[in-house]
Amino acid sequence: MSQAPNLKALILAAGRGERLRPLTDHTPKPLLPVHGQPMITWHLAALARAGVREVVINTAWLEDRFAPALGDGQRWGLTLHYSMEGRDHGGALETAGGIAKALPLLGECFWLVSGDIVAPGFTFDAETAQRFAASGDDAHLWLVPNPDFHPRGDFALDAAGRVQRPAEGHPTPLTYANLALVRASLVAGVTPGTHAPLGPRLFAAAAAGRLGGSLWPGAWQNVGTPAQLAALQG
Repeated sequence: MSQAPNLKALILAAGRGERLRPLTDHTPKPLLPVHGQPMITWHLAALARAGVREVVINTAWLEDRFAPALGDGQRWGLTLHYSMEGRDHGGALETAGGIAKALPLLGECFWLVSGDIVAPGFTFDAETAQRFAASGDDAHLWLVPNPDFHPRGDFALDAAGRVQRPAEGHPTPLTYANLALVRASLVAGVTPGTHAPLGPRLFAAAAAGRLGGSLWPGAWQNVGTPAQLAALQG
C-alpha cells in the first residue's frame, strides 16, 4: 500500500523580531542558530523526513539573507520557493496577508509553521494532512499549554477535537502553537498584497465550527527573547 502523498508547506519568516534585538538587527529571526544551525532548518529537515517536497518561505525583513543561507532546498531533498513581501510590497503583510500572497505557490491545503518556533518532536504527518484535506475544516491547529508569556491562552479544545474560543464552562484555554494545517478558504477575501492578521479569521472559523485541533504534548518553544534563544542551546 503506497504512502499518502504529503502537502506543500508555508514557513512564516517575514517578521522583524523586535524582542530579539540586537540579534535580529543583522540576522532574520528564523536564521538565528539553534544547536549550530539556523532555526528554520530544523523545520525544513522535519518536513523533508515527512515526505513534503515543496516549501514556500515568506520573507520581508532582511529577506536577501534567506536564499544565500538556504539555497534552493536540494540539500534537504526539497524545492524552496520564496514569497518576497519586502521586495514586492515594501514590508511584511502580517500572517493572513502573507498566506494570501503565497497561495498561488501552495494549492488548496497546506502545512503552516512559524519559522521562529522550536518543536523538535513534531511530525508533519502525511496521513493527518490527507485527513484534513478530506474534511470541511478551514484549519487544524496544534495547541500547547499556556506559556508564561501568554497565560490567558487563545482557544479551548473539546473532547471531539473541535477548537472554540474560551468561555465560561469550556475546557482550560490553550495557546496556538503556530503549527497548523490550513485550507485556502481561511483567507478568503484577503486581497494579495494587503495587510491582514490571521487571528480574526481563526476566531471566525472557530465560531462557525470549522476549526479542528490537537493538543501538542511535546517540547515546544516560541523563541521571542535572547534569553529564550540562549536557553535552547543547552
